Amino acid sequence: MSIGTTGNDQQKLRRSFLECTARHRIDGVLDAGTFTEILPPQARHTSPHLAALGQPVALDDGVVIGSGLLNGDKVLIAAQEAAFMGGSVGEIHGAKLTGLLELAVRTRPAAVLLLLDTGGVRLHEANAGLIAISEIQRAVFDARAAGVTVIVLVGGSNGCYGGMGIVAKCCDRIVISEEARLSVSGPEVIEAAKGVEEFDARDRALVWRTMGGKHRYLMGDVDTIVSDEIGAFRSAAIALIGQARPLSLAALTQQNQRLQQRFDAYYQSADAADVWRALGIEDTAAIPLAEIPEFIQMAEKARRDHA
Repeated sequence: MSIGTTGNDQQKLRRSFLECTARHRIDGVLDAGTFTEILPPQARHTSPHLAALGQPVALDDGVVIGSGLLNGDKVLIAAQEAAFMGGSVGEIHGAKLTGLLELAVRTRPAAVLLLLDTGGVRLHEANAGLIAISEIQRAVFDARAAGVTVIVLVGGSNGCYGGMGIVAKCCDRIVISEEARLSVSGPEVIEAAKGVEEFDARDRALVWRTMGGKHRYLMGDVDTIVSDEIGAFRSAAIALIGQARPLSLAALTQQNQRLQQRFDAYYQSADAADVWRALGIEDTAAIPLAEIPEFIQMAEKARRDHA
């Protein structure tokens, strides 16, 4: 049994990651009783922009940050609260994430865990939010350059969209669940810009085929896919500690080459299912209904057959 878990903790670890609040997710992912919050609600760091617009505020501005232990290793952790404005990033929210990553540069924890659950920039704070995204992105690279592994966990109801979708891909590793989604533009944004003929945001099956965890895993956009259990996310995060990706021009060049190859291979595909067939998935209709272990076996078989 991992450090920080007992028989009484097993029920907690089986809880749905999707249905938990930000603080409950942190409590379940970290070793029991080790979390220390930085800038808790009592500090009352709230958005000045929302108050000026007559909008409700949250005393933590929708993101929880702090430190703790993960299987005995010191980590820093942040979790976005989906219940407050969709986990959106404003000035204070972004500053807390940036500050946590800057703290990682100074203290060199084993990892930084980012539990992302967001629609992107907070529209009420558009300019401040956009600046915050750029600051978070730079702080991620600074932390990685300092040798700190930055791991993203995506399993919330909002998925990970907008600028934070870009931030996620700047990190070392990504863990996702089937229920989660990862993209830059959301379904409604695409439909509004290109029309329902291009992308029907009401077609939930289409949305998950295109942006959901299974598709992202098949495309190699994420490292690990897990079931919707806090314990599964915890185990995946433990396994990824120390698994940093190279941060170099050569690594970036290779990544760009892979993206170009992917574009050349699939740009004419009309649907994600067409891509799955091209990847070697014979029974594409089985993908949405497959349990995670079965799905991973299907994906691995396709990769072996097309190696």
